[in-house]
Amino acid sequence: MTFLVNMALAAIVVTGLSLLMGYAGQVSLGQGAFLAVGALTVAVLTTKLSVPTLVALACAPVVSAAFALVVGVPLLRLRGHYLAFGTLAMLLIVTAAMNTFDVLGGPFGISGIPPLGVGSVVVTEQRTYAYIALGCLALVLLVTHNVINSRFGRGIRALAGSESAAESAGVAVLRSKLTVFALSAAFAGLAGGISVFFTPFVSPESFPAMASFGYVVMAVIGGLGTLWGGVLGAVLVSVLLQELNTISSLPSMPPTAAPVLQYGAYAVVLVVTLLFLPGGLLPACRDLYARRSTRAA
Repeated sequence: MTFLVNMALAAIVVTGLSLLMGYAGQVSLGQGAFLAVGALTVAVLTTKLSVPTLVALACAPVVSAAFALVVGVPLLRLRGHYLAFGTLAMLLIVTAAMNTFDVLGGPFGISGIPPLGVGSVVVTEQRTYAYIALGCLALVLLVTHNVINSRFGRGIRALAGSESAAESAGVAVLRSKLTVFALSAAFAGLAGGISVFFTPFVSPESFPAMASFGYVVMAVIGGLGTLWGGVLGAVLVSVLLQELNTISSLPSMPPTAAPVLQYGAYAVVLVVTLLFLPGGLLPACRDLYARRSTRAA
């Protein structure tokens, strides 16, 4: 159940990242910052302000989206690897703030977060959290599908090709980039809010930079610019990491085997994908199916 919940939450984050990178053409290496903002929103509201848990969960994506709008104004004026490094710096600033300010937990984090519930009904079983995570994933996919097939979705797809051409066609470039940036942040904030109820503790170590790199790897493997590519990438990479954790826990393995295997797996999978499946696994499978159907016809 823990693996299923974490995999569903990763798929939520990667779906938003695929929307941002694949459709809008904007690069982000710091999606973990929005996860942290969503988790901190829930932790602070429930433990320090005694806000009902369901209200706190609803506030998590809203606060993450608002934070993205604020930081996106300067960040989204950057392009390419400058934007990637800017989003990574944003993640490092957020974790540094969590370490510094006591209201955000300080170096010891925030514990004692109450379980999610409505009135006297409290969610305590892992299976129920798995259903909640899968339900939120379905909602995120539905919202993403509607956005992609809307007039706004056609505008952000034009951004990925050429911002100058999109602007000349009437697309509000900065506003469109801010909107899709905030939407992807809202998805990450929702995942962060659910995760902090599932694991009632949050600290700066909960959001390492390697996790944000992992989300990018998942999006690239599944296929940027596809609706289900993020889900496919999240499932495959999560299963791979689970198997590597099992191998690293064997008695014959050294204590540092887990991070070494994880870094190596990210590197090998990403390089192989970029070399042989540059569009991602899902588009490659679609192309293969289309070619076979054409030959059969």
